Amino acid sequence: MTNVLLLGAGKIGRAIGKFLGHTGDYKVTAADYSEDAVARLSDVPNITTQTLDVTDNAALARAIRGHDAVISALSFAFNPTVAKTCLEQGASYFDLTEDIATTKAVKKIAKEAVNGQIFMPQCGLAPGFTGIVGNHLAGTLDEIDSVLLRVGALPLYPTNALKYNLTWSTDGLINEYCNPCEAIHDGKNTEVLPLEGMEHFSIDGVRYEAFNTSGGLGTLCETLHKKAHTLNYKTVRYPGHRDLAKFLVNELKLKDRRDIMKDILENAIPMTLQDVVLVFCTVTGKRKGNLVQISDARKIYHGIIHGEEWSAIQITTAAGICTALDLHVTGKLPQKGFVKQEQIKLPDFLDNRFGQYYELYNKTPIKVRPLDLVVEES
Repeated sequence: MTNVLLLGAGKIGRAIGKFLGHTGDYKVTAADYSEDAVARLSDVPNITTQTLDVTDNAALARAIRGHDAVISALSFAFNPTVAKTCLEQGASYFDLTEDIATTKAVKKIAKEAVNGQIFMPQCGLAPGFTGIVGNHLAGTLDEIDSVLLRVGALPLYPTNALKYNLTWSTDGLINEYCNPCEAIHDGKNTEVLPLEGMEHFSIDGVRYEAFNTSGGLGTLCETLHKKAHTLNYKTVRYPGHRDLAKFLVNELKLKDRRDIMKDILENAIPMTLQDVVLVFCTVTGKRKGNLVQISDARKIYHGIIHGEEWSAIQITTAAGICTALDLHVTGKLPQKGFVKQEQIKLPDFLDNRFGQYYELYNKTPIKVRPLDLVVEES
């Protein structure tokens, strides 16, 4: 069995632990600062639990020692230290970060990896699966014009003014709404402002909006540099959400007081398990001299796995990082250093026992012409 240390047993970490533990192929140690959090994993097969303060460097090193791989389901701020300790202890490293600076730090650390040791950040939904899909679709073209990635985790039954529920990391959500966004425009790598570049579109009769957010492209700008004319990522929400988010972030200046914004959101916006993840990727370009468009669109719904109901964002995010670990263990990834999400082949991902969740819970076919967007440059 492969020995894995899982750091963080919150919304996503608990799903990761349960998915891995039930395979029988992984011996998982789940560690969290909260005794209550790890207690929720205590009855899962092949899992042992412990409380751990990851800011205690000596305790973190002891926890990592002897494990083949470490999965960080922690807030991004802790990940550079975790990655550095993994390097020292000889363990491979996987995380879910959307934070650009964190990924750059991990990439630098990965330069010193030994054979068999990889560092693979951004293993969730976006960044993660969307980069795999975008790169796969782009690879089917001889010349790439545009790669457009649109992703959203949405409540099925929105009731508040934001038309939103908290379904994953609040720190990550705030990061997406406040930090600069990478993109390729006119063939050049650039940055665009978060909460701008508004689009409106309909899928299956439901109206959505999409706007720039940070981190969703992962390393795709680097991979498609000098190959794509346009590359961008936008988060999908129900109409009206962006304007209220912009009011909070910019007009109330909460982007400069993120601890206050986090407190407001976590005490006012409830979480839900009744959600849907919308993934909508489309590329255009030349193939054998013809201008073509290719899309991958799916709606992944919440569902029951191993006797427990999970939200769609829990399923998709946990499936992403579990697939990455599985492919590493089975030798289907590079075996040393920094590994990008888009180095995973889409067929390998979807054939994987965890990646198959992207097919199993994709219950509603999407009918849309992806470029029929009403774009407001604001």
